[in-house]
Amino acid sequence: MTQTSQRPLRVLAAMSGGVDSAVAAARAAEAGHDVTGVHLALSANPQSFRTGARGCCTIEDSRDARRAADVIGIPFYVWDLAERFREDVVEDFVAEYEAGRTPNPCLRCNEKIKFAALLDKALALGFDAVCTGHYATVVLAEDGSRELHRASDMAKDQSYVLGVLDERQLAHAMFPLGDTLTTKDEIRAEAERRGLAVAKKPDSHDICFIADGDTQGFLADRLGGKAEGDILDEAGAKLGTHEGAFGFTIGQRKGLRIGHPAPDGKPRYVLDISPVNNTVTVGPVEALDVTALTAIRPRWCGTPPSGPGTYTAQLRAHGGETEVSAELTDGTLHVTFTEPVRGVAPGQAVVLYDGTRVVGSATIATTVRRETAAAG
Repeated sequence: MTQTSQRPLRVLAAMSGGVDSAVAAARAAEAGHDVTGVHLALSANPQSFRTGARGCCTIEDSRDARRAADVIGIPFYVWDLAERFREDVVEDFVAEYEAGRTPNPCLRCNEKIKFAALLDKALALGFDAVCTGHYATVVLAEDGSRELHRASDMAKDQSYVLGVLDERQLAHAMFPLGDTLTTKDEIRAEAERRGLAVAKKPDSHDICFIADGDTQGFLADRLGGKAEGDILDEAGAKLGTHEGAFGFTIGQRKGLRIGHPAPDGKPRYVLDISPVNNTVTVGPVEALDVTALTAIRPRWCGTPPSGPGTYTAQLRAHGGETEVSAELTDGTLHVTFTEPVRGVAPGQAVVLYDGTRVVGSATIATTVRRETAAAG
């Protein structure tokens, strides 16, 4: 059954300044809970983050959140978590790219900021739960434990980026939008009925701490000065040069600047990024087929699985599901795909599902390719 409460809770509503978190806070208050709104200031210089209505880290966003809280009729505060965000999310993002991996900063923000730093502070202040505008559902199992499930509407489901939450955190998490079969237009219409000015505010996109959406430019500013490296084919022959391996991701096709076609005339894709010798290896799309992977730092949404099991896995925030078998051995998750998949890169998260239930997530460390069986 869906998580319910027989008594009003003291709820801290994380309000980004967007429509989802505003409606979530309003629904929590309407349900009779004692709600306090909080906006997280995540930048020491908010104007260096995205301007307009595209991010969640601007001065404008904090003002939008405050206005929404005033309309709902709840207290509102701004909490400065800029230093923690810089260390745990931004610096981690840069370090992962420098190491040749492809991180997911939204997932890391949920783990380290919203459901670690924020939740810990909320509990210390006597709050019972943290409320966010994520589309996911917390279910109370018969044994009293909490489970994380997909949202009722798969088109809006955000359980992938919440797969890092453990059972203790789920016990204090509230997602008022997750169990309602409503379109985003209906959420906006609800916001308008409630008198919330953010009803027509565009959704945020891309990475909130990259001001202009130029990820490569952002990384170049922080990792620039690296010696240029070689672009190689699968046999190790030099095809061209690059200005920094951090500017590439596994599966990338455009922007390779190789200068001449492959012998078979087909496009080439990034197969491997080696920060040790600063090389990027490219090859045919078929070479991207991954049959298995290993993943580290597992996080379980409840009791860890024991022994081998059959699950579905999601590899990207907006990706589909694929059938896998998985087993945890000495802290490392070993995943084998029923059918090969593409676009899998070290640093990404693999999230396991049992039906709609989120089993847990782990960070991809290596991949096994169909033909080369090479580490990713």
